[in-house]
Amino acid sequence: MTNPFEDPDTSYKVLVNDEGQHSLWPAFAAVPEGWSVALADADRGTCLAYVEEHWTDMRPKSLAERMAAR
Repeated sequence: MTNPFEDPDTSYKVLVNDEGQHSLWPAFAAVPEGWSVALADADRGTCLAYVEEHWTDMRPKSLAERMAAR
């Protein structure tokens, strides 16, 4: 059985949480509480490109804001 989080033939969503962290999520799976859909069903490559373009600061949003306030 293929891991649905790594299957190149599965459709994915890109999820984002309140801290700005991104996650690839299999399209067939329910979106977990605390996460919202940033990119709807797409192939794995499209989702990875979206994450690379939009999640440029790996720090949680709250940490980045605290560090900027110093």
